[in-house]
Amino acid sequence: MKILKMKKLYILFAIISTVGLNSCDKYLDIVPDKSQEIELMFERKEAAYRALATCYHYLPQEDGVYSTSAFASDELTTPIAKETPGVELMRGKQSVDNPIMGLWDDTYPYGRSQESLYKAIRACNIFIENIDLVKDMKTAEKESWKSEAIFLKAYYHFLLFRQYGPIPIIDVNLPITAGVQEVRIKRKPVDEVVEYIVSTIDKSITNLPTRVTSSNDFGRIDKLIAYSIKSRVLLYAASPLFNGNATFYDTFKDKDGVKFFNTTYDKEKWKKALDAADIALKLADANNIKLYEFSGVVPTFDTLDIKQPEVKALYNYRYMFTERWNSELIWGNSNPVTNGQWWSLQAASMMINPDASANEGAWQWTSPTIQAAEAYYTKNGLPIDEDLTFKYTTRYSLARVTDADKYHAQTGSTIMIPNLHLGREPRFYASIGFDKGIYRTWGQKWNLLMKKGEAHGRRGNTNDYVITGYVLKKVCHPNSEGSAYNKLVTYPWPIIRLAELYLNYAEAYNEYYGPDQKVYDALNKVRIRSGVPTVEAAWENETIAKTPNKHKSTEGLREIIKQERRIEMAFEGHRNFDVRRWKEADKYFNIPVTGWSVDGSTTNTFYTVKTVGQRSFITPRDYLHPIKYSEMILNSNLAQSPGW
Repeated sequence: MKILKMKKLYILFAIISTVGLNSCDKYLDIVPDKSQEIELMFERKEAAYRALATCYHYLPQEDGVYSTSAFASDELTTPIAKETPGVELMRGKQSVDNPIMGLWDDTYPYGRSQESLYKAIRACNIFIENIDLVKDMKTAEKESWKSEAIFLKAYYHFLLFRQYGPIPIIDVNLPITAGVQEVRIKRKPVDEVVEYIVSTIDKSITNLPTRVTSSNDFGRIDKLIAYSIKSRVLLYAASPLFNGNATFYDTFKDKDGVKFFNTTYDKEKWKKALDAADIALKLADANNIKLYEFSGVVPTFDTLDIKQPEVKALYNYRYMFTERWNSELIWGNSNPVTNGQWWSLQAASMMINPDASANEGAWQWTSPTIQAAEAYYTKNGLPIDEDLTFKYTTRYSLARVTDADKYHAQTGSTIMIPNLHLGREPRFYASIGFDKGIYRTWGQKWNLLMKKGEAHGRRGNTNDYVITGYVLKKVCHPNSEGSAYNKLVTYPWPIIRLAELYLNYAEAYNEYYGPDQKVYDALNKVRIRSGVPTVEAAWENETIAKTPNKHKSTEGLREIIKQERRIEMAFEGHRNFDVRRWKEADKYFNIPVTGWSVDGSTTNTFYTVKTVGQRSFITPRDYLHPIKYSEMILNSNLAQSPGW
């Protein structure tokens, strides 16, 4: 393999394989007896660096339109001709013969592969076991690199746990002398898996740098990343799906009768999650990690409007997601698909510039659902069905845009839009574009025209169109242009950012102690950054809150926290797993997908709500992914996930 000179680690991550690390096709394969190749691989630092890059290479691409989990929920959809694996998963096409979006074995959705994470774990183990062989590295540096691989091994186990629950633990690779029964590994109980993941993360922390600050190494693991992911792991472990879930998994056992789930609820798991979030937040603060606020150069068209708090809040939220390595980002994927390739989520979401003359273009066909649009708060910081001043029962009825919404929608005596699009919070306007709305991009402030035949609407009967009539803004950098793929501005996809830690803290605190000012403060930090009134201001105002003081009960505050998480982290790939860990998939994932009638060319025909897709979720079967049938044949010790 040609040795490449690399200054940025994200370039290094693009190396797909290193000699010897990917020689096995199945997770249960033993390590081949290629000791000479391995010795050469770890003889010098430069070769070992490539081996470390291979460990990072397996990180799932949440910004890939064919691999993101955002489609496997109620947030996004596509035209039938453009269905992604996530949409297919939500339509009930999952099977044991060919699992969709699985991480257990190699899968190839539409030709773009997400390789088995057991292959990733094996690569990490090879690195851990051999890095000490390198001759031109100091011991401290070897230990630091080894710790990165140890963390990645734990993280890959977590990603598998998140999908499958009980999984085999591969702490060391099997030797060439391994017998048949050693190769036929078993799934381990959930609590044992979580304990292994957490202890492995803890093991990695000792020799990791506190914070990676060199731009050449952005994306590499440090203590803050490790503590932050530990917070996420323990939050999942404390959640209803994995904590005392007797309803689903009381009879889920291996062939020897070992139960995979401890079906007795343990409240102390929330305390562990709370403590982990608290430690991560304190370390973030000590390293100057802060919620992002826009401080860049304001485009000419907004130099006056930026003085308005709601416009400033819009900039805060929009650039928070797309500005490279900003103050809020704790860990970003340095090998983003958003590098101009047509299968990136940004490319498939970038609204075409109607003035572009280039043949190559990013034709948009990913579309937020009406369910996603309805989730955002009103300008008063309340859900649309909880705000007495919001016209909820007539939310689909049309109204004229007043000056109160002139920064987000077009005004004029003849312009009519649904009440649903009026009087909403800044994150709604920063994330979702709609007919007669405003889209700040391509260096201009565009007036969106989404009806059929209009500048941004469906043209003819092409399959490249937004089937719900909504445009996804959030993942698109404001300076990206929809006229050519190479005009997309790249950025590292956020794997974890500071806002999530505040939400983790709030959820764990409420579940363990109940409502408290500490919970409100954590939520308010996230809300205030985006121009949303505080929890207290919203819910203690009896003139606007349908259920005043809802935040003062554990149950009420739980609902508030869940909706805050849904809004703040929308389209980032979390929703699919959050709904599952809360055991609420029946509530959200069996509802038909709705949108506007995008083949309508007039106001009345366009603004008609219609079903544009179906969702199918079977409980409890679909809460855990199936293991591929061929894997079950190879290993008779494996127990299939319930219902499959």
